Amino acid sequence: MDIPPEVRIKGGIKTGTVYYFKEESHKQDAPWHHFVVINSHPASDRVLILVCASSQVDKIKKNRKNLPPETLVEVSHSDYTDFVLPTIFDCNTVYEKTIGYIIKKLQEGKLGAYNLDMDLKIVEKLKIGVVASPLVRRELKKVLRQKSA
Repeated sequence: MDIPPEVRIKGGIKTGTVYYFKEESHKQDAPWHHFVVINSHPASDRVLILVCASSQVDKIKKNRKNLPPETLVEVSHSDYTDFVLPTIFDCNTVYEKTIGYIIKKLQEGKLGAYNLDMDLKIVEKLKIGVVASPLVRRELKKVLRQKSA
């Protein structure tokens, strides 16, 4: 029995859920990326707050060298086994998506296989990085400061 996309996404989304897809705002030839849900109440929040993983560790460190160091979070294969290369999250850039957007990606076959959830200790580092960023809007930081129920 096939589970409808809406039920799959709405029933499985939580802090630390990882989605794999191509982001339209990236360059046309950019590869798909892993995106981690970092809000505490993603099933009920108006938007999902996502951060994007990149294997371009040195490039991102160089481009963001003048920003607070906690805004860059490195994750190794031993931290998250779906990452085969050294990986970094640039918490200065966040992506706001609706659950409907994720459901549509799944319906269109543009959402990769369901991945392992990100460890909550790493998610907490990602939240700290986003809150520390001078480039992220205050409204999003406020959502991230809400505690889990």
